[in-house]
Amino acid sequence: MRGRRAGRAAAMTLVVMQTICVLAPLGVVVAWACTSAWPWPDLVPSSFSARGLEELFAPSQQLVPTLVRSVGIALAVALVATSAATLAARALVHHAYVGREVFRFATVLPFIIPSTVFAMGVQMAFIRAGLAGTFVGVIVAHAIVALPYAVVIMVEVTEAAGSRLEEQARTLGAGPMRAFFEVQLPLLLPGLLSAATMSYIVSFSQYFLTLLVGGGAVKTLALTMFPYLASGDRTIASAYGVVFMVATLAVFLVFELVLRRVVSRPTDYFEG
Repeated sequence: MRGRRAGRAAAMTLVVMQTICVLAPLGVVVAWACTSAWPWPDLVPSSFSARGLEELFAPSQQLVPTLVRSVGIALAVALVATSAATLAARALVHHAYVGREVFRFATVLPFIIPSTVFAMGVQMAFIRAGLAGTFVGVIVAHAIVALPYAVVIMVEVTEAAGSRLEEQARTLGAGPMRAFFEVQLPLLLPGLLSAATMSYIVSFSQYFLTLLVGGGAVKTLALTMFPYLASGDRTIASAYGVVFMVATLAVFLVFELVLRRVVSRPTDYFEG
């Protein structure tokens, strides 16, 4: 009992420390959004200002259209990357063929190639293909970067789910599409939402790739926020950072509600 209590106390201590390490920087960002001066080494701001909020909601900033555009692109990327990752995971887990390991390696290439080099190559390729400066081009470029994250998640979930129940449904007369959507898909749903969440994060925070591929024609929240970071205007940059956090948390809440609504207890699918 003492060992269990000590282990539980140590675990709780680590959780509290991790929570503080996450929330403390976020609190600093929120504080800077309402601060005009915070000199070192003061622990609290020396003066407050609403300049960040005023600039944020100024008509010239077009906050709402930019936010809607950013969320729409990120959701599209999440859909594309997760769908492709699901098919790739099934090909890697359930099928044996020549070159499977080469295909597995190809799915993680964006992890290996430096992002700057990749962005420049994609820009030149998309200019020739007529996709530069378009929403489709930005979505495809973001999906390529997000795909390895989604594939890693979906391979693990697909291996855990197995194919036994899907094969039983096929044996009982269900077609391949019905067996997948009615039997296999509920087993993969927690992984699908995790992959979609990761893909959303990768897309929503992209700056350099969006700048090169979008060519300035596709304006996202990251593009709007970065110049203030580069110029050292922490007040306005932090105001945009608060919007960034709120929008991301709102989307995650929607994902969580979908998960709880469709699958009440995800672990039930992997028991037995």
